[in-house]
Amino acid sequence: MSENNDQQQITMVDENGNEELYNVLFTFESPDYHKSYILLYPTGKADDEEVDIQAYQLADGDDPANPQGGDLLPIENDDEWDMVESMLNTFLNGGGTDASDQDWGVPDPK
Repeated sequence: MSENNDQQQITMVDENGNEELYNVLFTFESPDYHKSYILLYPTGKADDEEVDIQAYQLADGDDPANPQGGDLLPIENDDEWDMVESMLNTFLNGGGTDASDQDWGVPDPK
C-alpha cells in the first residue's frame, strides 16, 4: 500500500497480470464475523463519475487501520455481503466508517 495525499492506495493485479491502482474507500472490522473488510474504487475517476466499488475480506491478522497484507479474499457469504452493503450505505449517507460507531446490537460499555 502507498500513501498519496493522505489517500491510501493499493495496486490490484488481475488474472492476466495487468495492474490497476485503487483508492481505499474505507476499512472496518465486524465483531459479528470476527473479520476485517476493505472497500476500494479505481483511481483516476472524476468526482461526478460513477465508480465501481469493490469489497474484499482482509486476510487474518491484517490491520484494517493500516492494511499491509498481500491477499484480499472474496466475500462468499450472503449475510456478510448484506452487512458490507449496510456499512457502505452508512458511509455514503455520512454515518461514518468506524465499526465501533455502528449499531451492532451490542450494549455500549461506556
